[in-house]
Amino acid sequence: MKGIKMILGALAAASLLFSLNASAQETNRDENGKIVRGAYETNKAFDNTFIGVGAGINATVLHPLSPSSWGNLGMAVDVTFGKWWTPFVGARLGWHGLWNNSKQPFEVQDINAGTPYGFHYFHGDILWNLINTFWGYKSDRFYEISPYIGMGVLHISNSRNLFAKNDKISNEYAAGAGLLNVFKVTERINLTLDLQMLVSKAHAYTANGGRFAVFPSATVGLAFNLGRTTFDRHSTIAPEIVPVPFTVEQYNDLEEKLAALEKENAALKDKAANLERTLAPYRQLVNGQTYLYENGTFTAVDVKPGSPITLYFDCGSAKLSEREKAHLEYFTNNVVNADTKLLVNGYADKQTGSAKRNQQLSEQRVKTVVDLLKKAGANESNIECAAHGATVQLFNGAAKNRVVTIEVK
Repeated sequence: MKGIKMILGALAAASLLFSLNASAQETNRDENGKIVRGAYETNKAFDNTFIGVGAGINATVLHPLSPSSWGNLGMAVDVTFGKWWTPFVGARLGWHGLWNNSKQPFEVQDINAGTPYGFHYFHGDILWNLINTFWGYKSDRFYEISPYIGMGVLHISNSRNLFAKNDKISNEYAAGAGLLNVFKVTERINLTLDLQMLVSKAHAYTANGGRFAVFPSATVGLAFNLGRTTFDRHSTIAPEIVPVPFTVEQYNDLEEKLAALEKENAALKDKAANLERTLAPYRQLVNGQTYLYENGTFTAVDVKPGSPITLYFDCGSAKLSEREKAHLEYFTNNVVNADTKLLVNGYADKQTGSAKRNQQLSEQRVKTVVDLLKKAGANESNIECAAHGATVQLFNGAAKNRVVTIEVK
């Protein structure tokens, strides 16, 4: 009995020491130094759940004030599944067993003194996290303590095997309370110390006991966190508003500034409307298109750039000088492509050479220009040619009529 009392007393003292230590940890506080306690958003069904396993000791006490009624120690095992609905309140379902030892005969079950007997408690508990309640929620806190209360069915038999046949079995309702101590190891793993005390009707197990039987236990184990492990504060919580006093002079000054800004804003709106009216005629103009502007209206016009051009030849020659080639190159670079339709006319002066020779010369000059146009990208099928010899004189003077003209159709 003394051994049981010493172990349970040491565990209770350790639990108390850690609970006092928790107040020295860093807490969640707002900008005014006040502890933040909620509210928190609702988590999903699988979030903030945990599975716990543990092992330790059981004891049987038929007369709590009678040392002779304390039984020997038995083996305790815990298996639980639980969920924290908020950082403060949680629930769990579990099984607590495995076997216990009697101190005096359990006459109903024919269990002799000092004989192990099967001990199985199927229960549900409500947990209350004291640390989060009073010192604010923290996801990385090392230690938390949660008192709990619960109810369930206590199953006792004269065999350790829960599923053994032909055993003498007794089932009775039981209630319990305890302290669940949790020590954070990682985000997913916690070390637990569970101190529990069950109470049930004694006559269900022995005719020699008092009105109630008490079953203290202590287990150490691990809890594995599942799903999301943290909570979020509700986003609709409004921050605390601290009123700022204004004097009458300050208020009137702000009113004047507001009126001036409203007046300036109205003037800017009028200016923007005037600019919109000014820009309206230009909004439908197409980039690259040439327009004729008259009486506030734009009219699109077609312009044929560089048409016509004149290329001059030396007397009796069908070759272009470098200067005239440069003239033709500028024209082709800016005007000519495969779709451009061109009209090429060749001429000779009548002051020199025979009519036959002038006709040949004008034809040779036309051919020279057409070849250069084709090299520049013109399509031969889009080039219309004519050689006039000396029958047409475009200009006054012999030198001016030794030419080829190019016109965009």
